[in-house]
Amino acid sequence: MNGAYDLIVVGAGMAGMSAANKAAGAGWRTAIVDELPYGGTCALRGCDPKKILRRGAEVIDAANLMRGKGIDTNGLAINWADLMHHTRGFTDPVPGNAKRELASNGVDTLHGTATFTSPDTIEIAGDIHRPRHVLVATGARPRTLGFPGAERMIDSTDFLHLETLPRRVVFVGGGFISFEFAHIAARAGSTVTIIDRGERPLRNFDPHLVDLLVARSSRVGIEIRSRTTTVGISGIEGVDSGHRIQLDTPNGPATIDADLVVHGAGRVPHLSTLGLDTAGVASTEHGVAVAAHLQSTTNPVVYAAGDAAHTDGPPLTPVAVFEGKVAVSNMMKGDQTMPDYRGVPTAVFTIPELARVGLLEHEARDRGLRVDVRFTDTSGWYSNYRVGETTAAVKILIDTTTDTIVGAHMLGPDYAELINLCGLAMKLGLTTRQLKSMTAAYPTVGSDLGSML
Repeated sequence: MNGAYDLIVVGAGMAGMSAANKAAGAGWRTAIVDELPYGGTCALRGCDPKKILRRGAEVIDAANLMRGKGIDTNGLAINWADLMHHTRGFTDPVPGNAKRELASNGVDTLHGTATFTSPDTIEIAGDIHRPRHVLVATGARPRTLGFPGAERMIDSTDFLHLETLPRRVVFVGGGFISFEFAHIAARAGSTVTIIDRGERPLRNFDPHLVDLLVARSSRVGIEIRSRTTTVGISGIEGVDSGHRIQLDTPNGPATIDADLVVHGAGRVPHLSTLGLDTAGVASTEHGVAVAAHLQSTTNPVVYAAGDAAHTDGPPLTPVAVFEGKVAVSNMMKGDQTMPDYRGVPTAVFTIPELARVGLLEHEARDRGLRVDVRFTDTSGWYSNYRVGETTAAVKILIDTTTDTIVGAHMLGPDYAELINLCGLAMKLGLTTRQLKSMTAAYPTVGSDLGSML
């Protein structure tokens, strides 16, 4: 029995590593464990490599937008193998760098599957440990889909390791994973289809802007089939040409053939190997059940952060990072701090990108707020004319009682950067009058904010 650790962190992603470094920096004997290479989803299998691939798609799209405006696009194409090599130039060093940083801060780096053997003991690679605290930061995994042939799909991790990009690609699910990879694949020359069971994809974003994005996606060759599901006795079956997908559509049964089918139908907390029942740790389909201070509601030894925790925070890397730090602070000082989710923006990195911070219109009205909805079609503004973009719009919700932003929704080039100003204003309680008083560098996208307000 090893009882020497003050804290064992399960999961070496951004939440876990930030927590482990903080604890060790405060003098706690700390260990971190993962069964996968250190670095987590964002750095190795998600946000970061995906956005490197997107850069190739951005170049193609930017050139196409300027065709006939001074740019000759003849022969311009993505070399997929070279782009993947460039991506691996970032991801390959991540695990080693992460381990070295942790070790330099005094964190013991362990490998293997961690499983609770009692409410206060945990087994790692055959060794039993009894730490003072355990932080569950195991992230998320692709949701299990029950239709026949689902095992023929690859997930987003597999997509990021494709040596070649097939000609026909189908994405199952209408969320951000499908849309982001679809926009990359379409610019790389693939024929792309998104299958979505809902009336409208990207349900957590402003409906008006989503409709604009769907139309923009269609213009680059992405077919989006709404109110469509994968069904039938065979679901996805193998055929000589690759895969055949049986569909239930608003117009009846249909089929579509593909060389590659990608799972983009959501993710769930990765908790199945932890033995939470043995530890008396309550959980839901949304993660470990935690109080506002991120401590397990049923086992005081255990805290959780990031995608593994059932909190009010969005499933975003920056949120996971500050939740990990908050959890450690509360372990050390008692439950004094709650995560602050105000002004946290999120973006779908399509081309152009779709971004959101704060409330949707119906959410603001459901709360009884008196809001002034300021919608602006910015497609003709100088910032977008300059790059040839013809799809761009902004919707900002202002609480008329306080003159503060309660929601901002943006679709356009570089608007994922611009949304950060709105998030900062929300976090600090700045009024629109104060924001409009800012003198910005010109001409920049940031200088457009005053006119949007």
